[in-house]
Amino acid sequence: MALPPLDSPQWQSSWRAFAWGLRSITQTILTIVLFVTYLGIGALAHDTHFSLLWALASTLFVWAGPAQIILITTLGSGATIIQSAIAVTVSAIRLFPMVVSVLPLMRTPTTKRRELIFAAHLTAVTLWVECHRFLPQVPRERRIAFVHGLGCGLVSVCLCANTVGYFLAANLTQTLGAAILLLTPLSFLFSTARNSREVADIVALGLGILLYPLAAKMNSGLDILVSGVVAGTIAYGVHWWREVRA
Repeated sequence: MALPPLDSPQWQSSWRAFAWGLRSITQTILTIVLFVTYLGIGALAHDTHFSLLWALASTLFVWAGPAQIILITTLGSGATIIQSAIAVTVSAIRLFPMVVSVLPLMRTPTTKRRELIFAAHLTAVTLWVECHRFLPQVPRERRIAFVHGLGCGLVSVCLCANTVGYFLAANLTQTLGAAILLLTPLSFLFSTARNSREVADIVALGLGILLYPLAAKMNSGLDILVSGVVAGTIAYGVHWWREVRA
């Protein structure tokens, strides 16, 4: 299903743009990956004795698989709400650059800041990846509505997966549950590789993969952050050097 041309009458209404965003969840393999991942999160919530309503609320309000796993496991192990909130907040810092890179794609000169709040909440890795793929095909004045539709569609899929996973928990082995959760980082790695267009993108991704084993030997718990910051900084330097030479 291809999106309509930029000058199509299909984009004249915000509701139609929302509907096109909703339909677009059928055009990405990440929807299936999210569904399978949230089966595992639903099962994890069941096994740690949280209610289904609580699991669904965590998906609605946290909306980030790794952060939800941190929330469930920390509360399940006896941590206080404040301790869990701090852990979830720290894990969410990784989403900040994604929000910063996506929101400018939606803004127009007349966009009010409050109109971007819900889009910012919906911005997780999946939405970030797909926004860079879909938004160039959407008129700028309809991009916020489109992202709302895309985000709401993805959240709805995950709520359904939470429910199914919660009731299937008794038949889901621990090994299978771990394998399901592994699908998420793998799928995002391949999606990022697919969307890498610039030399800086390729350098950042390649160096990040190569530097991670070295960073992991530090045993600091910040291995992904360290390898990502170093690789990203070097990639930016390569980009700057190429711009100067050009």
